[in-house]
This record gives sequence, structure tokens and C-alpha cells, in this order.
Amino acid sequence: MKTILLPFFVLFTLLSATAQRFSISGLAKNEQNEGIPFATATLFKVSDSSLVKVESSTENGHFKMNGITPERYYLVISSVGFQKYRSVNFKLIDANIDFDAFVLRSDNQLAEVKVKAQKPLVEVLSDKTIFNVQASLSATGTTGLELLRKSPGVVLDNNENIILEGKTGVRIFIDGKPSVLQGADLNQFLKSLQASDIEAIEIITQPSARYDASGNAGIINIRLKKDKRFGTNGSLALGYGYGHFGKVNSSVSFNHRNRKTNFFGTYSNRTGQNWSYLNFYREQVNTIFDQKAETINNNQSNNIKLGMDYFASTKSTFGLILNANLNANDNTSFSRTPIYPQNSPLPTQVLVADNTSQQHSNNLYLNTNYRFADTLGRVLNVDVDLGSYNSNRHSYQPNFYKNGTETQTLFSQIYRMKTPTDIGIFSAKVDYERPFLKGKLGMGAKLSIVKTNNTFDFYDVVDGMDAFNANRSNNFVYTEQINAVYLNYNRSHKKLDLQFGLRAEQTVSEGKLTGTQKNADAFVRRDYSNLFPSGGITYKVNPNNSLALTYSRRIERPTYQSLNPFEWQLDELTYQKGNAFLQPQYVNNLKLAHTYKYTLTTSLSYSYVRDFFAQITDTTGYNRNFMMERNIADQQVINLGVSYPFQAAKWWNVYLSLNAYHTAFTSDEKKFMNVKANVLSLYGQNTFSLPLKWSLEVSGWYSSPGIWGGTYVTRSQGSLDFALQKRILKEKVAFRLAFSDVFYTSPWQGTTQFGGLRITGSGGWESRTVRINLSYNFGNKQVKSARQRQTGVEEEKNRIN
Repeated sequence: MKTILLPFFVLFTLLSATAQRFSISGLAKNEQNEGIPFATATLFKVSDSSLVKVESSTENGHFKMNGITPERYYLVISSVGFQKYRSVNFKLIDANIDFDAFVLRSDNQLAEVKVKAQKPLVEVLSDKTIFNVQASLSATGTTGLELLRKSPGVVLDNNENIILEGKTGVRIFIDGKPSVLQGADLNQFLKSLQASDIEAIEIITQPSARYDASGNAGIINIRLKKDKRFGTNGSLALGYGYGHFGKVNSSVSFNHRNRKTNFFGTYSNRTGQNWSYLNFYREQVNTIFDQKAETINNNQSNNIKLGMDYFASTKSTFGLILNANLNANDNTSFSRTPIYPQNSPLPTQVLVADNTSQQHSNNLYLNTNYRFADTLGRVLNVDVDLGSYNSNRHSYQPNFYKNGTETQTLFSQIYRMKTPTDIGIFSAKVDYERPFLKGKLGMGAKLSIVKTNNTFDFYDVVDGMDAFNANRSNNFVYTEQINAVYLNYNRSHKKLDLQFGLRAEQTVSEGKLTGTQKNADAFVRRDYSNLFPSGGITYKVNPNNSLALTYSRRIERPTYQSLNPFEWQLDELTYQKGNAFLQPQYVNNLKLAHTYKYTLTTSLSYSYVRDFFAQITDTTGYNRNFMMERNIADQQVINLGVSYPFQAAKWWNVYLSLNAYHTAFTSDEKKFMNVKANVLSLYGQNTFSLPLKWSLEVSGWYSSPGIWGGTYVTRSQGSLDFALQKRILKEKVAFRLAFSDVFYTSPWQGTTQFGGLRITGSGGWESRTVRINLSYNFGNKQVKSARQRQTGVEEEKNRIN
């Protein structure tokens, strides 16, 4: 690893020289020839209208932007009480530019200052796609996991795995921080988040070297709400939904901001019952097992976010954020499995298993951060994060084997399981950017340490008494440390934008299984290092067309659940087993994209995944089966993506997203059946502005037959949704009514074969739901002072940089 890191540190030292840069300056004046204090000057690229720099004018109206690279630009000058001014296009070549005065005309219609801007549903940027949640009426009352299904290019399979552009292995970030939760724990957390908690979902399919290399398909960053308005502001929301059962959600948010500080916070909760079903028709050793199960989940989740920003100066900001997620789940599952000899019309046995479980989890996360940004284009970010996740789960599994007519109990096997999980997280990172060689150079380092402690205590219940079974109990401790450094450089030259980077990561992990059984894989230690190059080139053909070619190499590491080699009992006949020898999977991604008029984006990508985590189902004995991940296949994906937000009429906005991909899994394993599929996924949304401040939204998604886990061939799924909104009381109060999955087409079906085992499965949940929501926004009506406007400009500069 030292050999890998040495070139980085040598290069860091050589970059101390100041790079050449130019400046753009000017004067903002009113019609009386007086300078306008603290006016906002914003610099945009002509090629793609991307925002480059924001500055505020002095008390005399002068402004100056430093560190600007040669390019074609235009300026927008704005100030409260004046009409916005847009300059002509100009070209910065090899000298500073000092403009004469920009004269802003008074806005005589201004009676009361109101900032009103409707964000588009989807923003397609050069490096990511942003799904603005609050612009979707049908998002009302939904969870974070349900929102992902609506996001561009994102598909959820039958096991709630997230697929992006045909690939699994998406890394979830929360407010720019990677979540350490994985698998079922992550899904449970996403289900506890509400749409009212989330401001936007950012989809990054080709992350730069600045981001962690984990995530085969890329990164999805969930941005939680953070109110930035001056004064004291807040909002209240209350909602109710009904599918099979009723459920209630509510939220409250606030912020108080002045020149130096911003205090903010949100609280939301969700409570109610949820219903789902799961069926498996299994053929094994000349025997048929026809399992049908329904589950009722009684859930209560609470989310808390508290934070503070301290603006020490126009260049320095300190921040502190605490996130807490408290979850309680009670599950009751009703399962009935007739067991037939093959070719027999009547069962010889029926397994009746009505299981219950209780789970309580607490997820706490503390972030401290510091940001420095000056007018020369130098930016320094420092983040330190501490986290803790605790989960306690108790399960009770009574299994009664009855005769074929269910008139007599033949025998029973009753179990109880206690499975606490504790996860501790620490991470620290530093990122630095500065102008260099007419471009921008970024560099940084990160240390992250995650330790998970998983206990599995198994009890046989005999005559109502719990007897500890040491042979079926264990403790699994997994520690993972990742050390990383990176370099990233981007530059614009005429019609070209260049970006390339290199990230080095060292992974040191250790898994230790403690139990009475002797396992060859009870202790596994790994220490490996990798280089992850990434880069891209964008060519502006003309003002309406641009082409981009990007490449990245990424990694997907095994989760702590998939590495635990012990057995996890799902029911009497099925268990899940980890694989301590599961190796990381690697992917190479290549993508060509075309953008027309900054809205219509078409892309063609190719990905090759080596050592794919295939989810295999195998047999043990004549009647039991188990699920386990193995590196027994490689995957190839060719994806065609189209994204198009447009305005069909002044009263009609449309967003369309399409992904058509070919996926193929190949393996040398004799029992593995090579599978391939051509898959089409669609998402569309129409938003209509109706009279009397009513809005109507019609949206839907469709996914054609595909492949799950490398083995299951699934049938098509889809959903059609409707939503209505009415704003009253000067738009402070919003009423929303939403109907989801009107035709109940979301349930899944699929088949798999591994060796002599054949399974046909199906499942579904309360996807057909009606939801109602009422929200109220309150806050100060005061006009910002000049100093407050300047502070707002500084914050906008920080966000852009």
C-alpha cells in the first residue's frame, strides 16, 4: 500500500505553485447612477448554462470574480427590488475583464418580497440526475424506499434490491455520507424515512474519484430537508394512508437563522400496520412444497434531525448535525405448506407455521464539519462522523406438522431466536480543491472503520420452556477498515470539458465466528489494495448538442450479513447461510451520452461485472433448502437510457425516463444455469395545472420480465398512480390526495432452477393505497437585510463549490 500512496503524496507536494487565473469584475448600478450594495452577480457558461461562480457586490456596487478559466460566459445581476439583468455572451481568453456599469431597473410592481420558484421534477446535470421529491404530488405519504422506485433509471426487484441501469450494487448515501447499513437493515431504514423528510434524490452513475469506490452501479444520495430561510420558519404536515390497513404519518420542521447562525431541525413519525404475502412452489427430490404465507407488520418509526451552522466569516463555516432513527416492528406471519409426493393430488403432510417477531432498532449519527472557501477558488472541507446502530430482534417459530386433512398433529418443532446486532462507525475525511493549470485540482484522504457484532442465540422450546441450543447459536464479529486517497482534475478548454481521477483504497477486514461448532471458515482475515481510475470528456458540438464519454472502475464488497457463515432460520424448511469466503466483485463501466438542449439525454453504457454475487438456492437433505451468495458468475450489461423532462404546454409538464438493457450471467458452475434477458423499464409523469390552484398528476412505472440475483427469471411489474393537490390561504396550506397502483400490478412472480431444485415464487404488498396529506408552512414575511442577502450569497457559493 505504501508504494501506491507514495506518488499521491509526492504530487501533493509539487502542487504548491499558484496556477494562472483571470478575473471578471463590474459595477451594479440603479437608474439614479448609484451603486447597488450586496447585489448578486452570477456567472454561467454559455455552452451548457451551468453555474460557475456567485459573488456579491460591495457597498458601492462593485464585484469581482477571481480564478476564472478561459471560456464563453454570461452574467446575471440581481437584487431585491430590481429587475434581473442578463449580459450579452462574452469570451474570456487570456486577460482580465472589467465591465462598465450594469444598470438594473426598479421593479415598480414590488409590493411585498416573495421568493417563489417551482423546482422541476428532474434536473439532468453533467455529473448527476436530481429527482426533486417535493415536485411529485404522488410522493405524498410514501417511504424513502418507495420513492426510489419513482427515481429515473432505478428499479426495485422482488427482494427490494435496488437496480440502477440494469446493475445491482448501488451505494446509498444520506446527506453526502455513505450509509453503513446494508441488506435488510438498510431497507428497513429507508422504509422509515418519509417523503416529507426528503428534499431530493441524487443519482450518480459515474462517480468521480472523490467518492468512495464501492457501489457497482453507482451512488444514490438522499438529501434530507434543511431549511435555509432567514428568520424563523417551519412547516407542519399530517397524513393518512389506507391499503389493507390504515397508517398515519406526521412531521414538523423548523429553522431559525440570522447573520451568524442557523439552527434547524425536523421530526417525523409513521405508525400503522402493513400487509404482504409470499408464495413459493418448490419441487425437490420428487416432492412438492406449496408454501403460502401472509405477514402483518405493525410498525412505528421516528426520525429526528437537529443541526447548527455557524458562519464564522464569509469564508469559514462550522457545522454540527445529529440524525436519529428509532424503529419498532412487530411481525406476525401466517404460513401454510402442503407437502405432496410428486404426481399425487393430495398432500401427505401440511406444515402450519404462524411465526411472530419483535424488533427494535436505534440508528444515531453525528457529523461535525468545517468548510473554507475563498475568492481564489480554494475550497477545504473537513468531516468527522460517529455512528451507532443497535438492533434487538426476538423471533418465535412454532412449526406444526399435520396430516393431509389437517385433522391431526403428527409432531411439532418450536424454536425461539434472539439476534441482537451492534454496529459502530467512525470516519474522517478531508477534501481540498484549488485552481491548477487553467483547471481545478481536487485531492483528499479518508479513513473509515466499521465494527459489527452479530449474536445468534437459538432456543428449543419444549413444554413451554426455552432450552438454549449451543450447537445452533453463534457470535459473529466483523471489522472493516478502509484507507483511501484520491486525486481528481477537471478543466474546460474551448468546446471540451475534461475530467479524470485516480482513487486508491486499502481494505483490511476480519471476520470471527465463535460457537460450539467447528467451522473451517470461523476466522477470515483479508488485506487488499486496489486502484480505481475514472474520467470523462465532454464535447459541446453546438449550443444545443453535447457529447460525453465517461469511464469508471468500481468495487462491491460483501455485506456483514452475507459473510456470516452460520445458518439463519427463515422457517422450518428454509434457511439462509452466509459465505465467509465471498470475494468482492469488480465492475468496469463505460458510458456514452448525448444531451440535446440541456433536457433530452440519451446514453449507451456497457458494464462488465467480475465475480458477481449470485443468490443461489440449493438443497440439503430431502426436504430443506438454503439460500447463499456465491461468486460463481460474471455479468454483462448493455443499457440504453433516455431521460426527457419537457413542457408540453404552459399548464402541462412531462417527464419520461426509459432504460432498455440486455443482461447476461455466465458461469462454469455445472449446477448454475446461464441466464440472460432483455429488460425494459419505464417511468412517466404528467403534471397538469388546473383552475383554482388545483394540480393533477398522472404517473406510472413499468418493468418488463428480467432477472433477479442472477438466477430468478421474473415476470413484468408496473403501477399507475394519480394525485391531486389544492393550495389555499395564500398557498401556505396544501391538500394532497394520492392513489397508488390503481390496477394492483406491482406484485412479482419468478422462477429459478439450481441443479435439481425448481422454485416458482410470487409476492406482493400494500402497493394499492389511497393517501391523504395536509401541510402548512409558516414563517417570517420580512424582507432580507442587505447583510442577510450577502450571507445567503456566500452560502450559495459554498453549495456550488
